Parts: sequence; structure tokens; C-alpha cells
Amino acid sequence: MTETPDESGADELGPDDLNVELGARTDGLTGHALIASYVRTLDGSPGVYRMLGDDMRVLYVGKARNLKVRVSNYARPSGHSGRIARMISETRSMMFLTTKTETEALLLEQNLIKQLKPIYNVLLRDDKSFPNILISKDHAFPQIRKHRGKRTEKGSYFGPFASGTAVNRTLNQLQKVFLLRSCTDAAFQNRTRPCLLYQIKRCAGPCVNLITPEDYSDLVSDAEQFLSGKTTRIQADLARGMQEASDAMEFERAAALRDRIRALTAVQQSQGINPKGVDEADVIALHLEKGQACVQVFFIRAHQSWGNSDFYPRTGSGAEEGEILEAFLAQFYDGKPPPKQILLSHPVENEDLIHELLSARAGRNVDLRVPQRGEKAELVENALRNARESLGRKMSESAAQSRLLAGLAEAFNLDETPQRVEIYDNSHIQGAHAVGAMVVAGPDGWMKNQYRKFNIKGDMAKPGDDFGMMREVLTRRFDKLLKDDPGRESEAWPDLLLIDGGAGQISAVAETLAELGLDDIPFIGVAKGVDRDLGREEFHRPGQRPFALRHNDPVLYFIQRLRDEAHRFVIGTHRAARAKTTTRTPLDEVPGVGATRKRALLAHFGSAKAVTRAGLPDLMAVPGISQKIAETVYNFFHAEE
Repeated sequence: MTETPDESGADELGPDDLNVELGARTDGLTGHALIASYVRTLDGSPGVYRMLGDDMRVLYVGKARNLKVRVSNYARPSGHSGRIARMISETRSMMFLTTKTETEALLLEQNLIKQLKPIYNVLLRDDKSFPNILISKDHAFPQIRKHRGKRTEKGSYFGPFASGTAVNRTLNQLQKVFLLRSCTDAAFQNRTRPCLLYQIKRCAGPCVNLITPEDYSDLVSDAEQFLSGKTTRIQADLARGMQEASDAMEFERAAALRDRIRALTAVQQSQGINPKGVDEADVIALHLEKGQACVQVFFIRAHQSWGNSDFYPRTGSGAEEGEILEAFLAQFYDGKPPPKQILLSHPVENEDLIHELLSARAGRNVDLRVPQRGEKAELVENALRNARESLGRKMSESAAQSRLLAGLAEAFNLDETPQRVEIYDNSHIQGAHAVGAMVVAGPDGWMKNQYRKFNIKGDMAKPGDDFGMMREVLTRRFDKLLKDDPGRESEAWPDLLLIDGGAGQISAVAETLAELGLDDIPFIGVAKGVDRDLGREEFHRPGQRPFALRHNDPVLYFIQRLRDEAHRFVIGTHRAARAKTTTRTPLDEVPGVGATRKRALLAHFGSAKAVTRAGLPDLMAVPGISQKIAETVYNFFHAEE
């Protein structure tokens, strides 16, 4: 269990922490000769260096305890790995930043890698957050729920869990065991009778005083102890209570306690590996094969396994295990609190520096260890086996995906096999709640961190104008891309656009891209056939007659999956937008009234309509509403008066 910490977000370096950046050379030298010419200008300060290729494209970002010594290693004409030799040969200039300490250099290096994505650096491509279980402490009857993001709310946090599914499964069982409420504070305040969760014995009913605050507090304490790994006493107490109820012939209460014991057992069984000698640790194992890497992370908390997750970092064109793990640890724990102990499959480069960085982020010592025997070594071996199997499946899937992309290029006469395909779709109901969406696919499958949604503003379309909506979506997408990367050098530029629509949509797309000066990007319209049957899709391209692929062509099935994913994503976005408007109240428009004050007003008056009719003295009587806010609310709803 961890109480709410004081978190300030990701590590950042301000301008006062850095010395002035040196300008890039333009004297025509390249490779070793160029790097040697820089060595004479450097001193022994720590810092960060950048190797730049043609057109100032960043090839590599590195850190150094001593810039002069580190850069001089690259000036040697031999003794380099194939990866480093290729990087040196492509170097056309370099840039440098000096820092006060090597830890600052490491932070700056990771920030630049995430921003610039150099091709020779190791990059963690899936920087997702992990959910926690939160037992809130800002209410007399604490709520238990899933939490993502920074730990800013007052309460006890337990996690991280590997996925939302793992959290939901655990919460479902915990509700059966400890009967803690999961409803929002607003719903809690407005209850007059028990909800369905009470009826099915998943809540103690505190909203209608069916349990005393003292007894509910005991349930909260039991839940916290269980999530902290102290389960023996809880099981014994439940078993003793069940026996006492049975002896007293209170068979209904005994059955309820029996069900709680079963639910508690189900939670423990679902958590799989439960190491006795490891209280809190992340088990991180790396498997490297044919230039591709998989990192498996198992989360051990309170002697329980709370799931695992796999990552496939970009290896920087051939980095070794130590360098990959060093970069992974620095990037993975950027914004995530490290555990007490990290068990690794391989030693990391610059272990002292990584230890210092992670300990500073955790606010306590973080133990980095490569166990060789015992239970900890078995945990690492289990994670390593999972990494090896996951990478094998990933490589097999990538090979199949690459063949389909090559087939896509052949079917539509593209010059090259596309590495990034963007699929666009729109959704609305008679022009209302109009949204657009973009999904992305590549050689490794869906690139879900690249998905984008667009709330249609109507600048280029009247309500219900599908063609105008597509123009707006593409204009906003590529205007931003041109602004961020005018040289079109990044991987964010698509090789192919798939548009859900026929000739009309294709004409709108062609006009939009031509106006933006991007008419070299190929695009295809995917339309249902005459009978709108699946498998009879027609494909539209500018200036060409529609055509179809044969019914059993794997490329056709691939395109259907691409289109269906875009349709699924845009429909979900549309439903969320529609649901949001159905839950809006007049209070949403009042300046200065946020979620907390809105909850207070609704809890006091019972409905938004009652708030609009309330007098100034009544508004001032609401807890948390000052005289100024009360006057703002009153004046907003009584402007005519």
C-alpha cells in the first residue's frame, strides 16, 4: 500500500541546467575525420551529443560522463560494431549540450530520444500507463475503484496492475469479499434505497445507513490489508464468523460469509505466481533475436503477481542487451514510480547511473539485481520464457503482416510497400455529434498510440455533409503534420490513405491534398458494392474506373479488417460524444463551477433544475459554495431579472 505521494510529473531540465549548445560544422568533413575535428573543441564536462546525417537528420543521441573521452572513441577508424560503424559513416555534423551532472545528461538524453526518435537509439514505442486500485479517503464511506494517471487524489493506491482487465477482475472479486461501494459520491448522496449491488451482495449499503461508519471502516481496513498481502487474519476471521453463524443457526449469514471466502480464494488464484520471498518488485526480462527485442515486465506487489505486460522496443539498428535495458528502464519509469526492487535478466550499462536516476524518482533506494539462484532467479526465468515466446509470436505475425502490405502494394500498383497505412472514417446522426477518426496500421500491426479522433467543428461542412467532414479531417491532420515536420522526414507521414467511401469522398480527398501540396500521397476509396455486400467492395482511385479484387483474395480480407477497425473506432468515438451531451446539465455552462462544485450543488438541491430556481441565500447555504460563486450561479440563471 502507498499513501498519496507528492508527485511533480516527469523529470525536466530547465535552461539554467544546461550550457550553450555548440553549432553544427559545415566544413565538408564526414565520418571519423569530422568527429576527430570536434574532439579538439570539447572538454571533460558531462553532457549530451547528437550525431546528424544528411539534411540535419538526427541519427543518434548519446550521453557522456566526459564528452571529450566519449566522442574521441568514435574518432577511431576501427574497433566498432557494425551498427556503430554505419552510424559513424553517415554522420555529417554533431551538436553538443553540456550539463552539470551525468544524471542530468541521462534525463536530457531520454527527453531528446522521445522527441526526435533517432534511428540508432533504443526507443520504447509503447509508453502506456498502468492502472491502480484506489481506496479514496475524502469521504466518510470510502469508494474503491480503478485509477489511472498521477496519484493526486487523497487515498491509498495499490498497483500497478498489468491491464485494465486485471484490475476489473480483481475489483469484481474484492466487492464480493469486502462489500465496499464503487458508486460515485453524487450517486451516493442521492440514493434513497439500496442499489442492485447491495441486492446481489456486492456492497454493504452505506448510502442508506445499512452499515455503521465503524463497521464500514473495518471493511476498508481489511481490504487494505489484503491488497498489502496480509491475508491470513482476514481468512481466519471470515472462517470463524461463518462457523459462529452456523452454530447460531443463522444459515443465511453463514452462506454469505462462505461466498466471501470463495471470492477471496478466487482473487488469490487469479493472481497466479505468488512469491513468498519477494514483497515488491518488477521482474524485467529481455529476449533479443534477429535484431528484434521483447521485454516482459511482471508486477509483484504484496507477495502477489498483479499481471505482466510485454513491450517491443526499437533496438536502434542492432543495440546489445545492456544498452537496450538501460534505455528501457530510463524510459519505462519516466512518470511511473519504481518499486523497491527490480529483478533483471541481464546487467544494464551504466548501472550506477540508472540506480541513481530511479532512486531519485522513487524518493528511496531502488535495488537493481540480476539474480543467479533461488526464487528470484526462477521469477526472472519465467519472465524470460514469456519474452521468448512473445517475440516468436510477434515475429510470426509481423511476417504475415509484411506479406499483406506487400500484397496491398501489388494490388494497387504502389511504388513501394507501405510502412504506414492511415484509414479514415466519419460518423454522425443527421449531422449531430459529428466525429472523424483515423486508425493506423504498419508492419507490426495496429499502431494504437497513433490513433486520432476529430470532433467536427463544421468549418468546412454543413451538418450531414460527409464530403465536407472528410475535407475538414484531412485538412486538420495534414496542416498539423506540415507544421510539425515540414521536411516530411519523420515516420508520422503515411505511405497510403484508405478512405471509407466512394467516388465523392475520393474527389474531396484529392482536392484537399492538392490544396495542401500533398498530391503525391496515394489514397484509395473503399466502397461497398452495388448490393452493399461484404466481399464485393469496389475500390476508387482518381481518374480510374472502380475495380474489385477477387472474392477470396487475402488482400481483400486485410482491407476489410482495416476498414472495420476504423469503423469500430469512429463509432465508439461517436457514441462517447453522444453520451457526453446526454449527461450535460445547465450547470456545465456556469463559469467557475467545476466538477466538485457541481456535485455539491446537485447533492444539496437534488437536481440541476432545482439549482436554476434557487434563491441567493439558498445557494450560499451549500457547503463549499462561497458568496461570490453563489452570486455567479444566481446571476447566470436570472440574467433577465
